[in-house]
Amino acid sequence: MVHSALGGTGLDAAAVRDVLLRVLGPDGTLVVPTFTPENSDTSREYRRRVEGMTERDRAELRAAMLPFERNATPCPAMGALAECVRSTPGAVRSAHPQTSFAALGPRALELLSGHDPYCHLGEDSPMARLYEAEAQTLLLRVGFEACSAFHLAEYRMTPPPPRRTYRCVVEKKGNWIEYEDLDLHDGDFGEIGAQVPRDLYEEREWAGRRVVHIGVRDAVDSASRLMSGYRR
Repeated sequence: MVHSALGGTGLDAAAVRDVLLRVLGPDGTLVVPTFTPENSDTSREYRRRVEGMTERDRAELRAAMLPFERNATPCPAMGALAECVRSTPGAVRSAHPQTSFAALGPRALELLSGHDPYCHLGEDSPMARLYEAEAQTLLLRVGFEACSAFHLAEYRMTPPPPRRTYRCVVEKKGNWIEYEDLDLHDGDFGEIGAQVPRDLYEEREWAGRRVVHIGVRDAVDSASRLMSGYRR
């Protein structure tokens, strides 16, 4: 599973995708997060977008918001590589309207199927399947702040976080669904990453930024212990 920021590398996303697939080989599967906060009015991105708007402007924006379409909706917030993988012929995408994943490779369907539309990144999501498969995660020029595996750790905290309401548009304009899930929070992911034992991950530098390679299982287990110790 790869999180990435390619700006400044001089490479386009297709070239990076092809290198990753070549390294993985014919038996490897490349997974990327293809999250879509753009079709929600409960997302952080939506709140930023409507800041300073009038009520009328907000209502017009909300009415015009496009629904999530599994095979068509882009994922601009996740970067060029994620969008490249998602749009590659033969890619598989999970069904969650907010926190989907896309994958290329022989285990794509196995890892991404059965994504409960009311479970962002918990036990009924591809994140749990990646944990079970002992997958690796590559933070390519991004920090632990972007490590979505830490969200699975939130579901496994003791005690668990509170829940909240989420809303998004699906199938057609104006068709809003509402559901409850954990109140996910990534504001301390950088701090958590700084406390992950150094012997659990490899670190390099590419094009002036940090690159981290860590097992999903190691990331989740470490973060779960750390979160349970100080989050209340």
